Amino acid sequence: MNRTDAAPLALPLPPATGGWQEGDPPGRRRWVTLRRPLRLESGGTLPGVRMAYETWGRRAVDGSNAVLVLHALTGDSHVAGPAGAGHPSAGWWDALIGPGKALDTDRWFVVAPNVLGGCQGSTGPSSRRPDRKDDVRWGGDFPRVTVRDQVAAEAELADTLGVGRWAAVVGGSMGGMRALEWAVGRPERTGSLLVLAAPAAASAEQIAWGSLQISAVRSDPGWRGGHYHGAAPGSGPHRGLGLARRIAHVTYRSEPELASRFGRKAQPGEHPAQGGRYQMESYLDHHAAKLVHRFDAGSYVTLTEAMNGHDIGRDRGGIAQALHRARMPALLAGIHSDRLYPLHQQAELADLLPGADRLRVLQSPYGHDGFLIETAQVGSLVKELLSGFTDRPPL
Repeated sequence: MNRTDAAPLALPLPPATGGWQEGDPPGRRRWVTLRRPLRLESGGTLPGVRMAYETWGRRAVDGSNAVLVLHALTGDSHVAGPAGAGHPSAGWWDALIGPGKALDTDRWFVVAPNVLGGCQGSTGPSSRRPDRKDDVRWGGDFPRVTVRDQVAAEAELADTLGVGRWAAVVGGSMGGMRALEWAVGRPERTGSLLVLAAPAAASAEQIAWGSLQISAVRSDPGWRGGHYHGAAPGSGPHRGLGLARRIAHVTYRSEPELASRFGRKAQPGEHPAQGGRYQMESYLDHHAAKLVHRFDAGSYVTLTEAMNGHDIGRDRGGIAQALHRARMPALLAGIHSDRLYPLHQQAELADLLPGADRLRVLQSPYGHDGFLIETAQVGSLVKELLSGFTDRPPL
């Protein structure tokens, strides 16, 4: 995330899917299979849903110390811990979870699921279809899912874990969308709320950025209508996925940061006037190369479509009326340099949520990615949110 040399990675040919597959090392993941087909907002059902998740700490006897942490688009359940077998990247909020940290695992039972539609253990496009006997993947036949469908699956996971009500639900970006859905759709199960860098509804511009990324993936000849999972290495839609990542990454960072880090400098040993790259191009190449080796193109499309469809007020009388349902203590925070989900969207949430007092602003040059990078500031917000729980739940 803070890499400055922006050198391209020397990696083998990208696999058809970079997501976790059956037979791969499980790492810290555990799984729950939902007891019945999941009813989707579209009216259909999704059979045999499995949810991958990780936990830290011990659950209290009554489940009252459980905290739900929800990841962003290309995140996963591995919030804390090192990279290793089963986990291609280190925990994305490792500084926040553990003994004595903001989410103190001597007190709190922290749960992080991989989102429905994802590719790191939960049911998604790269999963084998449970309704077929020919070992085929869902691929392009995976149904369209919404943020509400994703939270419905997480609620059944909570039931299985014996958590009737979360002490807190915490999420940023796409995770913040799901956190809002928990608060509005299941307020009785959401004890408190922290939303970082997320809107009440996706705006026209955000839909535009997402649609460009979806088109990039689907226009790759290796996409094959989403049925590419049996392709040989280098024959999947990695070019389209890499282009989507390049587009997205520009929106994740701020213009001043990119200007100060890269400006118009050429990549060492390359000359743009002679077909070489600028450092900015090499930086984007680097992030594209990383993603295609750890993510699935179908999941990228599925999750981006869910984000584009996010609207907390849909069929609930509008945003204001919907947010009025969520009366739990709430902290709303944005990043001052975020150009993807600008501050006015979090300000709207802070104004309309009954349990919120004011907007918190993270000071960061890193744009939208600040919610991942500025862990000291985020940790302070987590501590503030949880400070209202004065009694230590029984373990």
